[in-house]
Amino acid sequence: MNSLVVALALVAPAVGLVAPAAPVRSAAPLKAATISLPTSVKPGVVTGEALMDLLAYAKEKGFAIPAVNAVSSCGINACLEAAAKFGGPMIVQFSRGGGQFIAGKSIIKKGTEDTASVAGCVAGALQVRQLAELYGVPVILHTDHCMRDWLPWFDGLLEENEKYYAANGEPLFSSHMLDLSEDTLEDNIGTCVEYLERMSKIDLLLEMELGITGGEEDGVDNSDVDSSKLYTQPEEVWEVYEALSKVPNGKFTVAAAFGNVHGV
Repeated sequence: MNSLVVALALVAPAVGLVAPAAPVRSAAPLKAATISLPTSVKPGVVTGEALMDLLAYAKEKGFAIPAVNAVSSCGINACLEAAAKFGGPMIVQFSRGGGQFIAGKSIIKKGTEDTASVAGCVAGALQVRQLAELYGVPVILHTDHCMRDWLPWFDGLLEENEKYYAANGEPLFSSHMLDLSEDTLEDNIGTCVEYLERMSKIDLLLEMELGITGGEEDGVDNSDVDSSKLYTQPEEVWEVYEALSKVPNGKFTVAAAFGNVHGV
């Protein structure tokens, strides 16, 4: 108990230990920077040039678009409701594990993990497509980190996008993340170029990663990684830009590492 009091004393004024704090004033709703989005950006899933317009607008106005890893239908609805309430676009994304969770644990057997995750991610994406316009919000549909061992998952997602594009003239998702940051820079860039060439044909944006983020996420533990790998170097970003920008109609972003966070 004494240690608890000491800990509290270190982070709070003494008055906070003997009297209730003053009520916190409710924050006034922020006037959304998104109130005048580009005309190409409509409620619903945003892809292709409209996606590029939205990202450019966010950069110009200096606001971030929140990204939430969804693992359930109610979680997806919560994202859409929050976006509608606060007047902004939203990134709804799925991880490999999250896709498996949506699909259901009972159907996952050894060797079927990627197939189950693709099915779960597609199910979540279709829910977003059915509802986003009704909520009146633009949504970027994205998938999170995919390392080299998980490329069958990535391939399955691209196949679903290609089928959707053939039927609807746009991809099912807005973008996908390919995280080959544990590879050599040469291998990372080479594989990303190969995938971007495929994705560019159906207006899919590629997010690639440089450097490793610290900590643990979705079962990937980088707690003990060499600290030098936690910070992406400017020359590496330039090398990626030079290679990927040569892909016709290629749309991409770079997730550079800054300790345990990304900067794009």
